[in-house]
Amino acid sequence: MDYTQIGLFATNIIFVMSLGWYLITNLQWYDYRIERVVLRHHKRWWHIVYFIIPFVAYYTTGKFFPIFFFFAFLPALILWHRKLDKKVVLTWRVKRFLILLFGLTFFQNFLCSLKEMCEVYGVFLPLVMTYAGSWAIERFLFEAYKKQAKNKISSMDQLTIIAVTGSYGKTSMKNFIAQVLSKKYNVYATPRSVNTLGGIIRDVNESLPTNTQVYICEAGAREAGDIYAISQLLHPHIVVVGQVGPQHLEYFKTLERIQRTKLEIIHSDRLQKAFIHTSVTDEPHEKVTFFGDDIHNLSATLEGIDFDLSIHGEERHFHTKVLGGFQAININAAILIASEMGMSSDEIVNAVEKLKSVEHRLERIDAGGKIILDDGYNGNIDGMLEGIRLCSLHSGRKVIVTPGLVESTKELNSQLINAMNDVFDVAIITGSLNAEQFENELKVHQVVMLKDKSQMVNVLGKVTRVGDIILFANDAPNFI
Repeated sequence: MDYTQIGLFATNIIFVMSLGWYLITNLQWYDYRIERVVLRHHKRWWHIVYFIIPFVAYYTTGKFFPIFFFFAFLPALILWHRKLDKKVVLTWRVKRFLILLFGLTFFQNFLCSLKEMCEVYGVFLPLVMTYAGSWAIERFLFEAYKKQAKNKISSMDQLTIIAVTGSYGKTSMKNFIAQVLSKKYNVYATPRSVNTLGGIIRDVNESLPTNTQVYICEAGAREAGDIYAISQLLHPHIVVVGQVGPQHLEYFKTLERIQRTKLEIIHSDRLQKAFIHTSVTDEPHEKVTFFGDDIHNLSATLEGIDFDLSIHGEERHFHTKVLGGFQAININAAILIASEMGMSSDEIVNAVEKLKSVEHRLERIDAGGKIILDDGYNGNIDGMLEGIRLCSLHSGRKVIVTPGLVESTKELNSQLINAMNDVFDVAIITGSLNAEQFENELKVHQVVMLKDKSQMVNVLGKVTRVGDIILFANDAPNFI
């Protein structure tokens, strides 16, 4: 090969790897489902800019392509990556994808060069072959890891498994159940928001201690069958289905389909008890206890929650520093399970009093003379409205930072905006997903439209002051 061919050879490899980096980043965001990347991406124009245009340019610009690539596309892609607040995580799956892509691209180019048959090297073929090969490899490994997880669970014959699902509140319920039961049992719960089948399999294999007495697992879904698959892996003894509402309508289309999907959790050969919120179904069953309507005298302020609830046939008063009236329902589930697991009324009351807020879910932080309510991981209308109500109790200025609702409807975003209009002095709107609707409907005194979240600290420094309360409501990543 002469120097020109070497240059084309190297440029092609770097170009294909760049497209592969963009592809695997998007695949990781959307659970490695190519149909979701193509059909349900929130910023499909990115595909045009960072994939389709450079792909077409490779075959149409001829000898000028290296100029376009090194001085336009590659710098733009690097800048795009740097601005992402949810960058690709270099898991072994991602590494395997990139190694396979490099190997196939190099092999293709090498053969092409030997035969001196290529004026330009292929781009599409190595990407397609890598995706197909990666899918086959990961499917094989997935089944092997799944079998390993099943064997580990089967070997722990004294383990009680509790599975938690719902449209929202799953992570809070899981954490509250774990905190309460840990006063009596050796408890392990899935970390953070791990709630997919693959994530749970990995968690069981790598992190579940063999001496655990109670394993609490959160089960999430993007389509029918997702929760059923989790149930068939774990076969939980106790299940909880929390509140169900119009969350992820983009995927499920109807509330009825959401309800049916959440109820897949009860398909367990070892099911002993199911606690189901009244928003899901009212169909009676001998193993089902409904909850959510038995809470009395609820009071939720910036100092915490107080409520009354009957336990062991006795009305008891509960207090916790956890914020948000809706959390009483999630705590209700923890109380019911603790009672089912044999804890006394006094043990449960004391455990509830010691509950700690779940990180980024109406977590109160007092700093620099300001009150911060970090509700960044909450993306449902009820939770966001409760955060707004709590802010209304504050006597000083009120500031909200939000992208609005994601995977929801314009009607619900209008409901959110109307509530914001009644309470806040300053609104900082992040991202572009709901920007047009906010611009049309928001009537707050001061509005800041912030497309680049990297400027958040500077903006907050300029528009907030001592005595303010600041609500961070639903911190959606900027690919949404």
